[in-house]
Amino acid sequence: MCRLFLPERKIHMEKSYKTIEKQASDEFTEQRSRFIGYAKPVTTEAQALAFIEEKKKQHWDAKHNVYAYVLREGGIQRYSDDGEPHGTAGVPTLDVLIKSGLTDVVVVVTRYFGGILLGAGGLVRAYTRGAKIAVEAGGIITMKSCNICELICSYNQYGKLSGLIPSCGGTADDTQFGENVSICFHIAPEDMGNFSKQLADATGGTVEAEVIGEDYFGIKN
Repeated sequence: MCRLFLPERKIHMEKSYKTIEKQASDEFTEQRSRFIGYAKPVTTEAQALAFIEEKKKQHWDAKHNVYAYVLREGGIQRYSDDGEPHGTAGVPTLDVLIKSGLTDVVVVVTRYFGGILLGAGGLVRAYTRGAKIAVEAGGIITMKSCNICELICSYNQYGKLSGLIPSCGGTADDTQFGENVSICFHIAPEDMGNFSKQLADATGGTVEAEVIGEDYFGIKN
């Protein structure tokens, strides 16, 4: 059997959603103020708050650590201006996530004040830019709901089937070699029909793929 970890099956999964691929950061200077944008993929509010606290401790000497996060769980959307004038920092940061269609993401934009006031419009533009460059550095991806499948074949069949999976839109996740070969892979539900037909044709109906789970997998935009 495959050793791929399978999460608890979700009964009502969305077909897809957009998030970022990895934790990342970028920065720029505006009127001598240094802005550092951080972004991280998260799935719970506890993870988002832990990341925010981490950045506050890292930049304890910064004037402001503005943040925003959006979560699928509970449809949560939160932000903080962290001392900047109301509506000039947290809201623009949150707007970047919402307008980009992103979820399960937290962004922190740190500002080291350079001594020059930017005004309300300047702050909105600066925090919008800080959030955008952080998200871009993290890499936007689409998480798509896929079937997690397993098939067991002979060594003689393995070469053909290992090529059939990607040709039908699937991705192999784990392969175990024992008395027979066990392949775990994920594939979009809409591709299952074509794959099953080609699998039957390739093996004379001697091998079938069993759906053993369901989870999200990333597709780069």
